[in-house]
Amino acid sequence: MATSIKSSAVLVELNISVWSARKLDKNVSKEIDINKHTMTKAGNYNKHLLAGASELERIQKLSGEIREWHTRQTLPWSDTGTRLLPMTNFFDYKAQLAEYEGQFQERVDSFLQNYPKLITLMAYKLGALYDATDYPDAATIAERFKLKYTIMPVPEANDFRVEVGTKMQQQLEEEYQRSYDDRVNSAMSDAWSRLHTTIGHMVERLSGDDKKIFRNSLVDNAVELTGLLSKLNVTNDPKLEQARVSLEKSIVGVDAQDLRDHKDLRDIVLNKVNAIMDNI
Repeated sequence: MATSIKSSAVLVELNISVWSARKLDKNVSKEIDINKHTMTKAGNYNKHLLAGASELERIQKLSGEIREWHTRQTLPWSDTGTRLLPMTNFFDYKAQLAEYEGQFQERVDSFLQNYPKLITLMAYKLGALYDATDYPDAATIAERFKLKYTIMPVPEANDFRVEVGTKMQQQLEEEYQRSYDDRVNSAMSDAWSRLHTTIGHMVERLSGDDKKIFRNSLVDNAVELTGLLSKLNVTNDPKLEQARVSLEKSIVGVDAQDLRDHKDLRDIVLNKVNAIMDNI
C-alpha cells in the first residue's frame, strides 16, 4: 500500500479558455466540394477571423506557457486533468499563478480594447469571406477568456460515507484504496521519469563526439529539476532524494560554457551522471 499523502499534497484543477477566433464557413466548404468535384462534405473550411492579430496570439502564447508550467509544478493524478500539488510547492505555486493571472488579464484587456479595430482590419483582409455577424460584441467575447483553478483535498478510502451496508462499504473502500495507490505510484513514476529523462539527455550530450552542441538548457534544466524534485517527492522516497542530491552535487558550479570549453570537466560530469543512472 502506498504511503498516505493526504497531509502532504492537495489536488488542483487548472482551466484556461481562449477564444479560438475561428468559424466554419459552410457556404465556402460547399463551394470547394463542388469546384473540386469531391464527395459531399469531404472537407470543411474554417475562417481565421483574426488571422495575424498579435494581441490574440500573445494570449494564446501565455496560455500555453501557463499550462506547461502547471504540468512541471505538479504530478499526474487523474485522467480528467486533476493533478497533484505537493504542499511543499503550494505557496510558490499560488504566488506564481497569481502573477500569471495578472498577466493573462492584462493581455485580455489589451485585446478587447483593440477588438473593434481588429474587426475593421479583417474586413479588408478577408475580402468576400468577411461577415460582420461572425464577430460577437466585446462583452460576449470577454466571456470566452477564462483562467480558473480549483484546489481540493486528496480523498482517501475512509472518506467514503454512503449507506450501502457494511460489506459493500468495505468493498468500495478497498476498490478506492487500490485506485488511490495506483495514482500515488503513477505520480511518483512521473517524478522518476523526469529524472531519467534529464540524466539520459545529459549522458547522451556529454558522451563521445567533442563537436556535440551543449546548450545552456542542458545544465539549466538539470538545476531546475533538482529544485522541483525536492518539492514533488510527496512520498518522501529516500532513493529519489538520494538521486536528486547526487545530481545536484554533480552540476554545482558548472555551466554550459565550461562544458563546451573543457573536455576534462565533461568527462568528470559524465562519470557522475553515469553513476547516478546506474544506481536508479
